[in-house]
Amino acid sequence: MVFQNKKCFVLPTHHPAMKKTALINSSSDILHSEFEKNYMVSLSEFLKKEKNQKKIIYPPERLIFNSLNSTDFKNVKVVILGQDPYHGAGQANGLSFSVCDKIKKPPSLKNIFRELESDIGLPVSGGGNLISWSLQGVLLLNSVLTVEHGKPGSHEEKGWEKFTDKILQEIALKKRNIVFILWGKKAQKKIGIIENSCHLIIKSAHPSPFSADKGFFGSRPFSKTNKFLYSHNIDTVDWKVR
Repeated sequence: MVFQNKKCFVLPTHHPAMKKTALINSSSDILHSEFEKNYMVSLSEFLKKEKNQKKIIYPPERLIFNSLNSTDFKNVKVVILGQDPYHGAGQANGLSFSVCDKIKKPPSLKNIFRELESDIGLPVSGGGNLISWSLQGVLLLNSVLTVEHGKPGSHEEKGWEKFTDKILQEIALKKRNIVFILWGKKAQKKIGIIENSCHLIIKSAHPSPFSADKGFFGSRPFSKTNKFLYSHNIDTVDWKVR
């Protein structure tokens, strides 16, 4: 598996989203072989076609694999699973729930910060870029890694789900004492992939304004995560956004 040296994911040069990444493989060729499978070839062709049709795709190509390039596999201790990237201009930066610097927080992210303050008393920060979490071993992974401008869910069922399912499976099988944070029904469908007695699965309603009052607020995912990590002698997460 491959998150390695912080610039990690291996992307074949023919893939339109993979210009400046080098294939780095530590213990196996698992992800390398994924890129050669038919579903990823089809995904590559789909993205190429979208680009040729002048469609605006988020995040920018250089950030599509930002979550994987920002978190070294050996350091992963928490996974926060999202759905697909933000579909507004300038928002998506390749990290689930995160936005680019100087971009207004979307409603779901505002609610995440509200729960963070309620849970551990951390004042709401000015920015919404969660890269500081990624660098500590929090994998901010969306199930689908691209989206068309203004069309949420537009790149679902194109192949990304198989790819990200494989990542989740590898983490669950090859690592111990990982915290998986699953917000919403879509994320919780992945429980069958990651269920393992050595991991902690935290599940609640999604932080969207449509569901946050139905179990997200008051769920205390941040303190629960750190309590679990501490109990297993793993460095806790500094949730302060810098």
